[in-house]
Amino acid sequence: MPTIRLFVASMLCVAAAAVARAEETEPAWRASAIAMVPSGFVAGAAYRTDGSSGYLAVYPVTSNDPKTPGSVFAARQALVVTLTPDATRAVSAELKPRTGPDPDNDDSDFAKLHADLAAKRATLPGGTEPCDLGAWSIDKDTSGLNVRAEPSAKARVLGTLPAPYRLKLGGRENTPDGGWLTEFRIIGFKDGWFLIEGATPPGKDYEDEKQYPRSAPKPYAGRGWVASNKVGASYANGATRMGGLFQAPFVDAKWMPAERELGGALDTDGGPKRLLACSGFWGLVESHDGVRGWWRSLCSNQVTNCS
Repeated sequence: MPTIRLFVASMLCVAAAAVARAEETEPAWRASAIAMVPSGFVAGAAYRTDGSSGYLAVYPVTSNDPKTPGSVFAARQALVVTLTPDATRAVSAELKPRTGPDPDNDDSDFAKLHADLAAKRATLPGGTEPCDLGAWSIDKDTSGLNVRAEPSAKARVLGTLPAPYRLKLGGRENTPDGGWLTEFRIIGFKDGWFLIEGATPPGKDYEDEKQYPRSAPKPYAGRGWVASNKVGASYANGATRMGGLFQAPFVDAKWMPAERELGGALDTDGGPKRLLACSGFWGLVESHDGVRGWWRSLCSNQVTNCS
């Protein structure tokens, strides 16, 4: 995982220029093609025009439903549109499997990263959606958040993650008001549960090593399952369009404006109201103004933003 994260960091620098083209002018034919999108699908970007044919990205309407979240690993489809001779209007359309990568968006580097994650699916429990996100426990129960052996509230408890923690004898000035949260990596998702590993003692990475008490609570650091409604994170720079969320975990899905907790267009300042599911490097979230959609890249930095 460290190698993947280092590659992501360097790749984001290269991708920064590509993000500037976040909102391009849609081709004229898209407006008439939207009416031809089959029931059960949502129109995204018109990603290519090739002579008398247009290609419209479409994704299942259930892609941003936490009960049936979309998957970055699933086969994709496109609405292939027959155009008028001047390529301004749609004449007919047919839903077809989408073949090959889309050369007109910025997803190629992440496509490789997702392929690497998909190759590791066999190392996860059956039916688990592979993910790679930073996150933390938001459970304030003083007994700690249960980490379970299976994605079920009835499963055996393997250990716990500490509640928010404050050093009794001071600590850093920028300690969060509620105390340090316990951080970990999300490596999978299934049926409303996150598969996690690598939990670290709350605040230890931010405090002076000499000040951090040996008596501080220690989390269960192994692999296990935690309920999704007990998990939070911060928005990170996923080298894609800011200011809102995507209806599916792809950069050419429908884009929906969303806001931060204190107002203003959504960006890497703060995190979502709720983290609902994940797929690869994408997180399905609910923004503080009630928009439910996908954001690429989440982190667990409690001191600065993750830009």
